[in-house]
Amino acid sequence: MDHESLESYLDRLASDDSTPGGGSAASLVGALAAALVAMVGRLTLASPKLAERHERVAALVARADELRAVSLTGRKADEEAYAAVVAAQRLPRTSDAERQTRAASLQCALAEAAEAPLRNAQTALEILRLAGEMAQAGTPHAQSDVRCAQTFARAAITGAFENVRVNHAYIKDEALIDAQRARMAAIERAAGDLSAQRA
Repeated sequence: MDHESLESYLDRLASDDSTPGGGSAASLVGALAAALVAMVGRLTLASPKLAERHERVAALVARADELRAVSLTGRKADEEAYAAVVAAQRLPRTSDAERQTRAASLQCALAEAAEAPLRNAQTALEILRLAGEMAQAGTPHAQSDVRCAQTFARAAITGAFENVRVNHAYIKDEALIDAQRARMAAIERAAGDLSAQRA
């Protein structure tokens, strides 16, 4: 988290600043899910009785660590994307030229502010899938942790989607909105399939 402590991040989240916000927090929840998957994997690797699972589990742990890093990068990207929206909103608009520049800058910033959480939702979907694999391969003594990881990953997807939708309300590019909605629907279907497999 750029070496920022969790307490410091939560203080920023609780402040009256608009960043970080829900999209950033959703990415952090995804990172927590990935960390739990990695923990369960490492507990499994520490068990000699589960040695036949170690090769597969080691690969899952490595991927979980990668996705945790991706989630934290996505958290920062979400904050930067929204900050760009705020900056665009503050551009001068006293002349027609300034208004046109501001409008174009704002639309560009809004597009990225929708894209950033959408990418983070895709990452959370990968974490959800990975958690399902760990549920099968990991130690049976940490299944509650895997279930927490699955719950957190689904929450990260839901939270990310909320931040995509709020930006869609202000984006004028209907083709972009349609394309992003299609990607959201695909993620939602995949997440639903994974949840059904768990049940």
